Amino acid sequence: MINLLPSPQKEELIQEERFKIVLILGIAILAFLISLILILFSIKTSLITELGIQKIYFEQKERELKSPQIGQLEEKITDLNLTLSKLNSFYQSQLNLTEILEKISQTLPEKTYLTTLNFNLPTSQFTLSGFSPSREILLDFKENLEKTEGFQEIYFPPANWVEPTDINFSVNFKVR
Repeated sequence: MINLLPSPQKEELIQEERFKIVLILGIAILAFLISLILILFSIKTSLITELGIQKIYFEQKERELKSPQIGQLEEKITDLNLTLSKLNSFYQSQLNLTEILEKISQTLPEKTYLTTLNFNLPTSQFTLSGFSPSREILLDFKENLEKTEGFQEIYFPPANWVEPTDINFSVNFKVR
């Protein structure tokens, strides 16, 4: 197709076409910007609403924590923790008699037995009496006691060593 219009009109048509394209692009960009603004506004509104809900929830929890029941419960927990701490330190400072008796039984040689066992709590001192068939076995018992960790100040009276056989012995020692 041949355009027979004069040059100024051709220019005017081209400018009108450019104007329409710019107008369409401007409207499209303006619509995009308005949509973007509306989306951002709705996000902002949603966040403000959520923040308000969280603030109300936080205030409720804060009021619950300030209630007298919670304060009383915290005091009870503190008292119980203190009591448990005292009990723990008490039990830590106590001797484990079962463990000590087990150590004593492990140190006894064969054919040796105990007839009496006394324990003095304030001094942590044990006094044992028993029977040993020979002086050598009694000496083994003495050495076993000396090797055992936790026993100290082990004392066998000299009368224990007089008889060579069928010895009724006694021994004193402290436990740490």
